Amino acid sequence: MLNLFEVIETNNMIEHERLDVRTITMGISLLDCCDSDIDTLNEKIYNKITTYAADLVSTGEAIARDFGVPIVNKRISVTPIGLVGGCACKSPEDFVTIARTLDKAAHKVGVNFIGGYSALVSKGMTTADENLIRSIPQALACTKRVCSSVNVGSTRTGLNMDGVRLMGEIVLATAQATKEQDSLGCAKLVVFCNAPDDNPFMAGAFHGVTEADAIINVGVSGPGVVKVALEKVRGENFEVLCETIKRTAFKITRVGQLVAQEASRRLGVPFGIIDLSLAPTPAVGDSVAEILEEIGLEAVGAPGTTAALAMLNDQVKKGGVMASSYVGGLSGAFIPVSEDQGMIDAVNTGALTLEKLEAMTCVCSVGLDMIAIPGDTPSSTIAGIIADEAAIGMINQKTTAIRVIPVIGKNVGDTVEFGGLLGYAPVMPVNRFSCEKFVNRGGRIPAPIHSFKN
Repeated sequence: MLNLFEVIETNNMIEHERLDVRTITMGISLLDCCDSDIDTLNEKIYNKITTYAADLVSTGEAIARDFGVPIVNKRISVTPIGLVGGCACKSPEDFVTIARTLDKAAHKVGVNFIGGYSALVSKGMTTADENLIRSIPQALACTKRVCSSVNVGSTRTGLNMDGVRLMGEIVLATAQATKEQDSLGCAKLVVFCNAPDDNPFMAGAFHGVTEADAIINVGVSGPGVVKVALEKVRGENFEVLCETIKRTAFKITRVGQLVAQEASRRLGVPFGIIDLSLAPTPAVGDSVAEILEEIGLEAVGAPGTTAALAMLNDQVKKGGVMASSYVGGLSGAFIPVSEDQGMIDAVNTGALTLEKLEAMTCVCSVGLDMIAIPGDTPSSTIAGIIADEAAIGMINQKTTAIRVIPVIGKNVGDTVEFGGLLGYAPVMPVNRFSCEKFVNRGGRIPAPIHSFKN
């Protein structure tokens, strides 16, 4: 039972510390929409999404109003379209028609993003998978709400280097296709290793094939809440620090649990998972970087940054799993550059580099996220960055993701504005030594020895 003090404390988190439910995401299976006729397939997809999610936005708004908890986004994830469109789609252009249908359905029900324009190619690519991947630049250029992801590796299968090389080309092609919007299409494209089936956060969300016909996943945030809590124990030892983070994460997750259960009840859709992720925004005071600096770093990127982030990530997860039996997704700390004012400041002062960010991804929940790089970066270099990050995920049995944005026409020192929650970013330098011969070898990097478990 909640006591009066806890009610007041939670209200203070919402009013003054930027606690919010970042997203309610409805996952919808499209497997029963499969058809050999492209027009029939698109009709089935549109009808199923608009039927199941008809009340998603209004329900989210009602819960926010009734409980006084801000719910920032209402979103949809669907079965990876590479699996759904295989029978009907014979070319990349056919897949683009599905992207348009997804965008139309998302607009109809009022969500801000729909994820699942995705392919799972960790071991190999079907013809349908390759056609979908090659359609991504056009699909993201002609839609507003569609998000795309491709899983190129896993601990059990190794890394599909043919897929990695292709994604280097696709990221650059997407940047070119959306260059009039500062290559914004790349902000809606994620390359994964060990992608989770139940991730409610865009741009990497999709509805896993092991999930029910429809589910409700909730993503909660709250970097500002954690920072304020740590300010109260400034100078205390690590035991006190860790306990404070765990207790705060518990309280944040309980708010998400309440919202998730209520959304599930009102929509008549099973509750899936709570994703407790410290997902920052460009707003001052809503920064993971500022938490790390409160822990004791002069600036993110200083020696000790990786250790501080590892501790933060672990304590957040420990507190979260005590608050809900169904914690999943990516739960932990996100470190996107453009969406975190503290990260932006650290890049601008020279404290934070791409190489240090890569080291930090070994212990955080995602990977290289929302990083602007020069628009003339070769596709082979982008593929090398993807391979490095995917290898971290494969070896460490964790999810890693890459969302880099080669901004056409921009160079190191320039700034690119994405707007909204995507924020803005300084263009970061990339190592100019070539890895072209490496990524062009083709084939698959084998799974690590510890993957062999039966």
